[in-house]
Amino acid sequence: MKLEFLGAIDEVTGSKFLLTTQSNKRILLDCGMYQGKGLETDSMNKDLGFNPEDIDVLIISHAHIDHSGLVPYICKNGFKGKIYCTHATRDLCSIMLPDSGKIQETDIVDFNKKRANMGLPAVEPIYTAKDAYSCLKYFISMPYNLKIQIEEGVHVIFSDTGHILGGSAITLFINENRREKVICYTGDIGRYNKHLLKDPDIFPQADYIITESTYGNRKHEEIDIAEKKLAQIVQETCVKNLGKLLIPSFAIGRCQEIIYILNKLKKNKSLPDVPIFVDSPLAISATDIYRLHTECFQDNIIEMIHTQNDPFGFDNLFYVRTKEDSKRLNTTNRPCVIISASGMMEAGRIKHHLANNIENRKTTVLVIGYCAPKTLGHKIVNGEKVVSIYGNKYQVNAQIKTIDALSGHGDYEEMCRYLSCQNKAKVQNIFLVHGEKHVQMDYKDYLIDNGFSMVSIPSFRESVDF
Repeated sequence: MKLEFLGAIDEVTGSKFLLTTQSNKRILLDCGMYQGKGLETDSMNKDLGFNPEDIDVLIISHAHIDHSGLVPYICKNGFKGKIYCTHATRDLCSIMLPDSGKIQETDIVDFNKKRANMGLPAVEPIYTAKDAYSCLKYFISMPYNLKIQIEEGVHVIFSDTGHILGGSAITLFINENRREKVICYTGDIGRYNKHLLKDPDIFPQADYIITESTYGNRKHEEIDIAEKKLAQIVQETCVKNLGKLLIPSFAIGRCQEIIYILNKLKKNKSLPDVPIFVDSPLAISATDIYRLHTECFQDNIIEMIHTQNDPFGFDNLFYVRTKEDSKRLNTTNRPCVIISASGMMEAGRIKHHLANNIENRKTTVLVIGYCAPKTLGHKIVNGEKVVSIYGNKYQVNAQIKTIDALSGHGDYEEMCRYLSCQNKAKVQNIFLVHGEKHVQMDYKDYLIDNGFSMVSIPSFRESVDF
């Protein structure tokens, strides 16, 4: 058996890992887009490292675009196999992938204008919304903790990682030469004691583990601290400074978490009486899907839903769907909270909110998630005083705040806790992916100190034989 590392190496986007069995079955684990790489992004996404026609099975850990975003592209280029994932992941992909296609269709217009000015021919988007809808017919969804056969001699189990709705670890049981080898790909690992989603679940004993390392050298704040910080920031921005609070947020996962916390603060009378706008059609659609998948929720959230209390709705919370209503938010000087995608500030309506408000000293930009290098979010968080938005330069006069307790990724202690369900003596190797190299080095040392004897950091397109 051969394992190839085709993405998310020395970085956190573009997850793709290819297993080839002795019987020449090719199983692809995730098929994610590279994001936040500037002009490099397009060429990197097209250079897959494999022929889509050769892939027999694709298994998706969760719906985030850096893990699922190239599914329409490989289907467009010849993949005709089955795509396995959890029920919630399938539902989320049904809205996220077409949205990604629409973004690419829009972005390519401006890109081609620039190429025309340089005397260069027009190019096509990686895929369109139509391509994304077409790939959905290959999806086969299944519940957590059910072992099923996906190919002769190959079985799979999905285990809840608590990262986002439907997020899962993928454990493969592969029989070769009358011996079973067990490979687990954890996908992204969530935090413990979250507001909405269940804690990460245990997964079957594995011989080999492919696991993320995003925050392999960081210790997060306790999640409860986020509530107090958020209440303080709303009070300071909207009441004391009479300004706008902009919260760039991933449409799936982070957005629903922040809405629930604001709901809780409202019920506890810890939130000032200011309007709160969720300005992201994708986030609104995702929230509707969240309501359908109670199997992923904490028991208290399920009870809340059953007693007809909507965890994602309260007085002064408004969901903004139309472009016209979104634009109106920029013409009002009334203090308010605006939650908008994307979390890394590379796309979506948050960009026009930033363009209209980032030079205002009354504005606060609250960053609640990871921003990859070279993204607009990374530049803002790291204190750049002038940033480019839609090709125009803006002075960063707004207050920049962060709350890392709301991260969807576990810190190094939480990730190690997640791996603690394993008999360490039986784990032959742990491969660290989805993290920056210096972070991975620290996390590797931490895992070794905690009893794992073999931890590797693979290089891009390295292959390993089992």
